[in-house]
Amino acid sequence: MAGSGELKLLGVWSSPYAIRVRVVLNLKSLPYEYVEENLGDKSDLLLASNPVHKSVPVLLHAGRPVNESQVIVQYIDEVWPGDAGGRPSVMPSDPYERAVARFWAAYVDDKVRPAWLAILFGSKTEEERAAAVAQAVAALETLEGAFGECSKGKPFFGGDGVGFVDVVLGGYLGWFTAIDKLIGRRLIDPARTPALAAWEERFRATDAAKGVVPDDADKLLEFRQTLLRWSASKAK
Repeated sequence: MAGSGELKLLGVWSSPYAIRVRVVLNLKSLPYEYVEENLGDKSDLLLASNPVHKSVPVLLHAGRPVNESQVIVQYIDEVWPGDAGGRPSVMPSDPYERAVARFWAAYVDDKVRPAWLAILFGSKTEEERAAAVAQAVAALETLEGAFGECSKGKPFFGGDGVGFVDVVLGGYLGWFTAIDKLIGRRLIDPARTPALAAWEERFRATDAAKGVVPDDADKLLEFRQTLLRWSASKAK
């Protein structure tokens, strides 16, 4: 059991990667201290804890840093595994199913992440943004098929409960809301990817995700402008 002060998470409220970790900590009912970082003025603790990437999230466990969201999620699941008392596992117990979950989690960050970044931050023209949207849609259509494979007819990629792929993809849902408003249509379209659309509603409704996954598109788009200004100032 994590004691008081044993777990500290350095994050940013909108970060898909910090959101993943917060959802898993909530799933496992682990008490932790959350520290909101300012990406325009990163704390000494963040820079010391993640000197390679200087990015969030960082999980401090008894003062020792663990970096990179997928690594952190798996670390939490290993240190505080599922038990008969009701604490869920995030990773499947079967080695093959674990490998499949890791494959699809890697796919999300390999395919969805670059499209997300291009739509919001990298597109200089409408044509470039349209190409990035098409890339995201293609990745989500592939994940529609993966959902059937992983869920086996159950509510989540992880089966009856939220699992590794759910957490990894679910971290992006806040920014998907902002993208929907930006482009005037839904990325996870119920007509095109009905299973994913239903999954999104279920994931957002979980106690672990409530209050963690952002749902205010205007606030996210305003923060996007802040990030763009920071990026422009660094480029000078």
